[in-house]
Amino acid sequence: MTEPRRNPVAIIESLDFEGHGVAHVDGKTVFIDGALPFERVEYSSYRKKPGFENAQAVAILRESFMRVRPKCQHFGVCGGCSMQHVDASAQVAAKQRVLEDNLNRIGNVRAQTLLAPIYGPTWGYRHRARLSARYVAKKGTVLVGFHEKRSSFIADMQSCEILPKKISDLLLPLRELVMNLSIRERMPQVELAVGDAVDVLVLRVMEPLTPADEELVRAFADRHAVQFWLQPKGRRPPTPSTRSTRRR
Repeated sequence: MTEPRRNPVAIIESLDFEGHGVAHVDGKTVFIDGALPFERVEYSSYRKKPGFENAQAVAILRESFMRVRPKCQHFGVCGGCSMQHVDASAQVAAKQRVLEDNLNRIGNVRAQTLLAPIYGPTWGYRHRARLSARYVAKKGTVLVGFHEKRSSFIADMQSCEILPKKISDLLLPLRELVMNLSIRERMPQVELAVGDAVDVLVLRVMEPLTPADEELVRAFADRHAVQFWLQPKGRRPPTPSTRSTRRR
């Protein structure tokens, strides 16, 4: 009886700008999702080209000191971020190294002096985002969130650790709001813009809101102290729809 074929194994050398582990196997560059420098991983390829492969780590045989436990319950399925399994300080160091390599390789520039990197918040830092919205008949609900990794499906998100908490807490209420709109199948996108004084949600609408829809949107805006803007079909810019009467 023959043994089942094992997946190939690689030792990760570095990270690319998208957070993929980079390895070289049999003269070919392999970009491996979920793998970190200094790790020995078993991987499965999902795209093969003559000069490179894209793959997914299926087993970590030796862990890197950079690896941490992702905070978000949706990490690995949701495609909204790719480096939650990397220690925050290591993320900054990796991004700086990618910048230095690009300047050297593409621009033929080497920095004479390197300043210390500027660190921002580890969580809740994303104040601009474009979320997809879709009515899923089989589930009998609306999903609002980022796309799943390498997929056109929308992740079934209950929360998001990279969005400010006040916006993350709106994900489920937003799903309910869109579900109750008459144009729920004609509203594919919600864009977020979080400011110091106001939070704006831009609804991409393929058809005009009905008076009943407008009442629902206005009540939501007042209840959650946000503004709604509408971006109609075509290239027309968004326009204000509601302004909450509440202050933060």
